[in-house]
Amino acid sequence: MIHGVPLPDGHLRVHRAPGHTVMEFHGEIDIASALTILPILDAATTPQETLLVIDLTPTTFFDCSGLALLCRARTRLEERDGDLLLVCPHPFILRMLRILHLTTRLRPAPTVEDALRGRLRDAG
Repeated sequence: MIHGVPLPDGHLRVHRAPGHTVMEFHGEIDIASALTILPILDAATTPQETLLVIDLTPTTFFDCSGLALLCRARTRLEERDGDLLLVCPHPFILRMLRILHLTTRLRPAPTVEDALRGRLRDAG
């Protein structure tokens, strides 16, 4: 549960770490799962949250519905002076991001540690 919103079964795990929240997308992220993830994502991009890490490592399928979730989260966080870090080791998803010119906006990293390290490097 994040800010009172129950987590959907199977497609999402959320945990807090010092200074950030990590949302792991699991399994197939399509229109059906995106609809269940959306309210939790919106709760995780409230004004209190300044750093959200979305980890696609456990994802087995990802379509335009998943891309819409990422873009929505990024926009909501930017409006609140927050930041989104994306973890994505999947060549197919990375290729989609490159084709759509989203790699500069979403800045995917291969691991959570690399994403956090890159943010510290950019801030310093």
